[in-house]
Amino acid sequence: MKALFVILNETEELNAILEDFVKVGVRGATIIDSQGMGAALTMGDVPIFGGLMRVMHDNNRPYNKVIFTVIEDEAVLEAAVGVVDTQLGDLSKPGVGLMFSVPVDNVWGWTNPDYTE
Repeated sequence: MKALFVILNETEELNAILEDFVKVGVRGATIIDSQGMGAALTMGDVPIFGGLMRVMHDNNRPYNKVIFTVIEDEAVLEAAVGVVDTQLGDLSKPGVGLMFSVPVDNVWGWTNPDYTE
């Protein structure tokens, strides 16, 4: 079981990603409004590295979204990663976003709809 995190700077792609997540078998996700360190520092008039400043001003989006979901099936995880790759393209480009997964050992309060006693 893995948790998939997507830090989405291109927030206009949020709905398309969520709709495609459903199509590939992602059963639910949580979306949180967030702000990166570069945006927080530029809003406080604190000098930071020029590259971060350019990214923030070029995108003119100081806020982003974090999507996270817990996925049991490795094939669904790979499909979800493919959805993000398709919608966002090259994540290595500045200002696009970040995606990562982490192992999950235990989950409390989550009902698996496929499980029957």
